[in-house]
Amino acid sequence: MDPRSLTPVLRVLRVCLHLLVAGLLALAALRAATPAAVTAAVCTGAVYAAGSSLRPVRESRPAAAVWLGALTAAWLVLLAVAPDGLWLAFPLYFLHLHLLPVRWSLPAVAATAGAAIMSYVRHGAPLSPGAFIGPLLGAAVAVATVLGYQALYRESERHRRLVEELTSTRAELAAAERHAGTLAERERLAREIHDTLAQGLSSIQLLLRAAERALPDGSPVAAGHIERARRTAQDNLAEARRFVRALTPADLERGSLAAALERLCGTAGPGPRVRFSVSGTPVPLPTPYEVALLRIAQSALANTVRHAGAGRAGITLTFMDASVTLDVVDDGTGFDPRSWTPSPGGGFGLPAMRARAESLGGTFTVESAPGQGTAVAVTLPLRTPASGPDPGASHPSGTAPVTTTVRTEEAA
Repeated sequence: MDPRSLTPVLRVLRVCLHLLVAGLLALAALRAATPAAVTAAVCTGAVYAAGSSLRPVRESRPAAAVWLGALTAAWLVLLAVAPDGLWLAFPLYFLHLHLLPVRWSLPAVAATAGAAIMSYVRHGAPLSPGAFIGPLLGAAVAVATVLGYQALYRESERHRRLVEELTSTRAELAAAERHAGTLAERERLAREIHDTLAQGLSSIQLLLRAAERALPDGSPVAAGHIERARRTAQDNLAEARRFVRALTPADLERGSLAAALERLCGTAGPGPRVRFSVSGTPVPLPTPYEVALLRIAQSALANTVRHAGAGRAGITLTFMDASVTLDVVDDGTGFDPRSWTPSPGGGFGLPAMRARAESLGGTFTVESAPGQGTAVAVTLPLRTPASGPDPGASHPSGTAPVTTTVRTEEAA
């Protein structure tokens, strides 16, 4: 393991291990007090020091295994010439458990404990239960310590990853909320400009035209003023419409509502197969209506993908003399609209669609049953020439409400 990657606690434990090995080697050499024991202790220490300083041993498990085998061989030589060399078995337990996979480390620890016991017997020490219990108990303590630490480390890493994922998810959610808020504000501004400023300028133009026609002959000065006022209103109306187009959602900037809905079907993601079709003769729709229909279709299709478990879905845009109808149909699981309530932390798609439709003077209904799919209907009737005064006078487009039918699964 690279020392730079160690925590302060692990660095302290690493230093303690080095000091323990050095102390036990000195103890074995001094207690034996023979040239062979001293030589074996020095060689074992040299092998240990080489492994601690070589980068391949820290970064490669095969290299670490080779080094550990050499260290164990040097220890066995020391064990043969110095009885107190058996105390080195304890730090060797930790090295085996740390550097080898579990399937190899446990047998290596058992073999090391067996070698320590055999060395004790070979050097003619009196047999006692402690001669067998000591190495085995030390091995058990080492195994429990290392495996317990590894379990705690894995749990800590799992919590760390969860915290990182939570932090990332919160950042993404905040970004999505900011983006959604920006889009909602853009739509609100576009609707306000379209429904107030543009409507007022259009009415001023009509009134000035009427005043120009009613002006008596021989009033060139007044006619000039009226003409300039009418042109100024016309220029400002064009500017207001430019603002509305600039605030239009990007999906509608690249073409008509039908094109935006077709692109929406192609980007539905995994889930049901979605098809799009247009029926009737398309007519221009006010920008607020196009935005509302697109947003309702997006919400409906998203709910179908997430909640319906549907295999097929379809979007149909139908233009008729007095209405325009948008159908989003799925063959999903359905639900009971009478007992449905928004779920905590979600489930506000249906109320949002209802509010969007009713803000344009429309009506909203939901039709669904368990196992029979779902239908959400939004109705906004269009103005016809014979319908008399515009029932949607607050909509400066010259059109009044539009009819939209949307079929989808329970809103998220």
